[in-house]
Amino acid sequence: MNACHTCTLTARRDAGAAPLWDNIYRTDHWDVVHSFNTSLPGWLVLVARRHMAAIAELTAAEAAEVGDLQRRVSQALHAVTGCAKTYIIQFAEHPDHPHVHFHIVPRMANQPAERRSVNIFSCLGVAETERLGEDEMNSVGAQIREFLQD
Repeated sequence: MNACHTCTLTARRDAGAAPLWDNIYRTDHWDVVHSFNTSLPGWLVLVARRHMAAIAELTAAEAAEVGDLQRRVSQALHAVTGCAKTYIIQFAEHPDHPHVHFHIVPRMANQPAERRSVNIFSCLGVAETERLGEDEMNSVGAQIREFLQD
């Protein structure tokens, strides 16, 4: 198995070396970050701050905190992007990211049918030329941070 890239990114946040989009908001147990390989503004990820491979490994405190954070991040995405709803997805199966994390994805009211439900993943892992730039991810991140800090 490869080293956990999610743990590497968490260590970068711990060291204060992460860009805004990769360090939007931190709680005792979770980090809120913008996905780095998406074409969809506001594709956020809640990352467990300690390594675990399955939800069953969550402590009671981690579970309680993530439930409230999912609600608050969904509210922030609604306020910032105007989305109709959010999708919350968790697998922790990617070889580089075998670490519990939740994708919280804005689903816009005018989202084409071919990009709804599981097809939303067509917006993730896109070619470099289709990915959001750092400025756009930072802009969304700053707005999400402001909402969550209130």
